[in-house]
Amino acid sequence: MEEKKYVYFFGQGKAEGSADMKNLLGGKGANLAEMTNLDVPVPAGFTITTEVCTAYYENNKQYPEELWSQVKENLQKVENAMGSKFGDPHQSLLVSVRSGARVSMPGMMDTVLNLGLNDTTVRGVIEQTGNERFAYDSYRRFINMFGDVVMGVPHEKFEKILQAKKDEFGVTLDTDLDAKALKDVATQYRALVKQETGQDFPEEPWSQLQMAIGAVFGSWNTDRAITYRRLNAISGDWGTAVNVQSMVYGNMGDDCGTGVAFTRDPGTGERVFFGEYLINAQGEDVVAGIRTPQPINIAQKKDSNLPSLEEEMPQPYKELEAIYQKLENHYTDMQDIEFTIQKGKLYLLQTRTGKRTAASAVKIAVDMKEEGLIDKRTAVLRVEPDQLDQLLHPMIDIKTKPEVIAKGLPASPGAAIGKVVFTAEKAQYDAESGEKVILVRNETSPEDIGGMHAAQGILTARGGMTSHAAVVARGMGKCCVAGCGALQIHGEAGYFNAGDLKIREGDFISLNGSTGEVILGKAKLIQPELSGDFGTLMSWADEMRTLKVRTNADTPEDAKTARGFGAEGIGLTRTEHMFFGEERLPIVQEMILADNKEVRLKALDQLLPMQKSDFKGIFEAMKDLPVTIRLLDPPLHEFLPRREELILEIADLKFQLSSLSKLDEIDEVLVKIKAQESLLEKVESLHEFNPMLGHRGCRLGITYPEIYNMQVQAIFEAACELSKEGYSIVPEVMIPLICDVKEFSYIKKSAIEVADKVMKRYGVSLQYMIGTMIEIPRAALTADEVAKEAEFFSFGTNDLTQMTFGFSRDDAGVFLPGYVEKKILPQDPFIALDQTGVGQLVKMGVEKGRSARPGLKVGICGEHGGEPSSVEFCHRIGLDYVSCSPYRVPIARLAAAHARIKEEQGK
Repeated sequence: MEEKKYVYFFGQGKAEGSADMKNLLGGKGANLAEMTNLDVPVPAGFTITTEVCTAYYENNKQYPEELWSQVKENLQKVENAMGSKFGDPHQSLLVSVRSGARVSMPGMMDTVLNLGLNDTTVRGVIEQTGNERFAYDSYRRFINMFGDVVMGVPHEKFEKILQAKKDEFGVTLDTDLDAKALKDVATQYRALVKQETGQDFPEEPWSQLQMAIGAVFGSWNTDRAITYRRLNAISGDWGTAVNVQSMVYGNMGDDCGTGVAFTRDPGTGERVFFGEYLINAQGEDVVAGIRTPQPINIAQKKDSNLPSLEEEMPQPYKELEAIYQKLENHYTDMQDIEFTIQKGKLYLLQTRTGKRTAASAVKIAVDMKEEGLIDKRTAVLRVEPDQLDQLLHPMIDIKTKPEVIAKGLPASPGAAIGKVVFTAEKAQYDAESGEKVILVRNETSPEDIGGMHAAQGILTARGGMTSHAAVVARGMGKCCVAGCGALQIHGEAGYFNAGDLKIREGDFISLNGSTGEVILGKAKLIQPELSGDFGTLMSWADEMRTLKVRTNADTPEDAKTARGFGAEGIGLTRTEHMFFGEERLPIVQEMILADNKEVRLKALDQLLPMQKSDFKGIFEAMKDLPVTIRLLDPPLHEFLPRREELILEIADLKFQLSSLSKLDEIDEVLVKIKAQESLLEKVESLHEFNPMLGHRGCRLGITYPEIYNMQVQAIFEAACELSKEGYSIVPEVMIPLICDVKEFSYIKKSAIEVADKVMKRYGVSLQYMIGTMIEIPRAALTADEVAKEAEFFSFGTNDLTQMTFGFSRDDAGVFLPGYVEKKILPQDPFIALDQTGVGQLVKMGVEKGRSARPGLKVGICGEHGGEPSSVEFCHRIGLDYVSCSPYRVPIARLAAAHARIKEEQGK
C-alpha cells in the first residue's frame, strides 16, 4: 500500500504543491509553492499538511507514524538545495518553523526562527559568516522565541533581561549591543528557561524541530486562535499546516534588511506600491514597533524623514518591484508580501491576498476590472457584503488606540459619541437642547423609541443581536452595542460600573458598533465617504442579482434613506412604532383603557387621521414602489406604563397626601390616585406570563376588530388620496402571527369590506394584496391551506426562530455564546438563519404555498434579510425578495449578487 503523503517540498525553482492546494497546504504553503514554480526567489523548504493537524487532534495528539520519516527525507532535500546540513557544526542549516492555515490568521498562531542553533552550531555560523554579532543576535532571538512558543516562558521575562542589558550599556536599540553583550544575553536566556521550566534548553537540533512543529500545531487551539476563528467564521476543523523553511537573514549587517509590502495601498486602494522595511533586522522587528520602520520607496517619504529602500538598496528594490507586479498579475488580486534581503540578495518569504478596508476593497475591485485584470463577476465577488457596513456608518479611528472599558455585541455598526443618559426622556430633553447623548439601559422597550431616535447611540447590558435595541437601532442606522454583560447599570442612582470604573450620567463615552467596544471619553471618528466606485460596483451587482431587496421602514425618513441605498420597496412597516408619538400615546392608552366599544371607537377615530398621515408619508417616499404594512402586532400592555412605575407613583402620591391640609389639594391628589389605581388595575389585567406567545398580532385583531379596521381604513384613504394625485400604489396589507388559515380569513373578510367602502367613497379602484406574516411553525406547516386565502407570504424569521428553537431572543444571549463556543450550534441563529431547521420551515412554506397558489409572492422580513449567508439561502429556495433595515440594503444587494454568481459557478 502506497504511503500517504504528508510533506511537500519546494525549492530550486520546483515545488510539489501549487496555489490551488490551500486546503491541504494552507495559504502560506500553497503560495510558497506557487512562487517557487513562478521562479520567484524563495528559500527552500517543505510544508507539513493540514491533514497532520487534523489527525493530531483526532488521535489524542499523536502524529501519523509516517510523518517523521517524510520530514527527514524532505529536510535532506532542503540541505541539498541550500548546500548546508542541519545540525552540522561547520555548515549548519538553520530553519524557520511557521504556521499556515488555509485562510490568513495574522498573529494568531506561532512562529520560531533560527531553529538549529546551539552552543556548537553558533560557532559554525561565526565561521561561515565571520560575523560574531550576527550569530549571537540570531541565537538570543531563537532562545527567546523557542522558550516562549515551545516551552511556555513568558516573552516579557526575556524582554526584561534584554532591557537590563541595554540599560547597562546605555543604549536604546538592540542593534547598538555588540557581540559580547548579545552572547551574555543568550546565556542569561538559557538560564531563565532552566529556572522557569526546570529543564535545560534543548541542544539537539532534531529535538528542537520536533518540539517546534508540535508547538505550531498546538497553537491552532490557543484561546486567541479560537476567538479569531469564531469572530471570522473559520472552521476549527480545518487545521493548520506547518512550513519549515531555510533561514535567510536580514540581520547580518547594513546590506541586509527585511520588510512587509502591499501591491496596492490597503487603506485607500490606490495603485501604489506600499510598505515598510528595516535595515539589519529580522521579520518580527518590523511589526514589534521597537524600531521605527522605514518607507519602502521615495513616493512614501512624504510622511517620513528616513531613507527608503529604493534609495538605500536600489538593485534589490528594482527586483522587488518586478516581483510584486508579477505576483499581482498572476494572482489578479492585491498581494501582501514579506521579503528579506541578505547581503544584497532578495528573497520572498510569503505572499497572500492582502487584507484591506471596505473603501480599498471597492476601489481595487473596480480598478482591476477597468485594468482588464478581472471581469465584472470577479469584481463583485471581491467585496464581502458585510464589509459595506464600514462605508455606511461613521467609524472609530482605531489608530488613536482608544481606551476600551467593556465589550458587548456589535448589534448595529458605526460609531457614536455622547454623554451618558439613562432614560429615554432625558435623551430627548438633552438632544432638544443640542446635547449629543448615548442612551444606556439594561434593555430597551418600544416606549423608548423617542429617546433611541434622539440618542447618537444605544448601549444595553442585556439583549441579543435581534433584541429590540438591536433591531430598532439598525433600522434607524444608529450605532448600538447590546448585551454588554460586563456593565452594572444603576440608572436610578445615575451611574454604571465597568469593572472598577464608575461612569456617571453626563460623562462622555464612545461606542464602536462594528466591534461591540465601549470606549471611555470621546474617541476620534472617521466619516465614511461613498465614492463613485461604490456606485459602479453596486450597479454591477444589480445587473447580476435576481433577488429583490426591500427595506423595513416605519417612517418617511427611513424610507427615503433606504430608497437612497437602492431599496426596491418596503417589506415591513411596523405600525406600532407610530403609536408611541408624544401626541398619540395618551389616545392609544385611552383606547386600551376603554370599558366598551363605543369609547374605544372614539379613541380610534382620533388616531385615524394620524395613521393616514403616516401612511401617506411612507407611500410618497416610496412612490410607485410596493409597500407592505403590518397591522398592529405587539401586546397592548406595551403601550401602558410599567406596573412597577405605577406602584411607585401611587406610593408617592399617598405620601404627598399625608402632608396636605387643604381640601381642594387633597381632592386633587385623591383623583390622581384613583386614576393611577385604575390604570394599575388595567395593567395587571393585561399582564401575561409569556406576552410574546400571548394576546398579540392577529389575536388582537380578532378580539378588537375595530383596531385593525381603523388601520386598514387609514391605509386605503392614504392610497386613494395619493392615487388621485397620480401615484401608482398597490398597498400590501399584512396580517401578523397567524397559526391557522381561519384566523387569516376572519380578518381578511373585514379588511376587504373596509377597503371596498373607502375606495367606493373616493371613487378610486386600487389593486391591492392581503397577505400574512409566517412566523409560527404551524403556519409554515399548513402553508398550502393558508395560501388559498393569502396573496403573499412574508417570513418573520425573528419570531419563527425563537418559536422553532424555543429560545427567547431577548434572553438567549446569556447562553447562546456558550453554545457556539462548544460547537452545539455553528452560530447564533438570531444573527444568521438556521438553514437546517428554521430554513427548512421557510423552504417548506414556500413549496407548500406555491403548490396551492402558483406564483405566490414570497419574501422575508426578519433581521436575517440583511445577513449575507441568509440572503444566499433565500436566493437558493426561490424567494422573490428579502427585506432588511435601511443601512443593510446595500449589503443585501451585494449578497444577492454573490448568491447568483456562485449559483452560476456551481458553488
